[in-house]
Amino acid sequence: MDKEPPLDSLKARVEKARRANEPKSESGINESHAYGMAMRLVAELVSGLIVGLIIGYFLDKTLGTKPWLMIVFIFLGLGAGIFNVLRASKQMEQSAARKREEADKAKSNEG
Repeated sequence: MDKEPPLDSLKARVEKARRANEPKSESGINESHAYGMAMRLVAELVSGLIVGLIIGYFLDKTLGTKPWLMIVFIFLGLGAGIFNVLRASKQMEQSAARKREEADKAKSNEG
């Protein structure tokens, strides 16, 4: 009787085929993943700006200081949004670096 290959080798072959068939640009980055990262960064920036706008608007309305607090909080929200974008991009870069290291280790173990 023929012995079936172990399941681990099948799993490794399937993962290798998946990685080979992922849509990538010339730089080696998965384009759909890059689009998702860009959308996250834009959402971080816009959400900070909108939160600042809303807080400033309601403070202006209750304190009667139109438009000064709204202007101040728009800039604070923009600053918070930029800070969040920088933090998120740093996290994504660290994640990508870990994935590259894992891929390099896997390639060195294959050959």
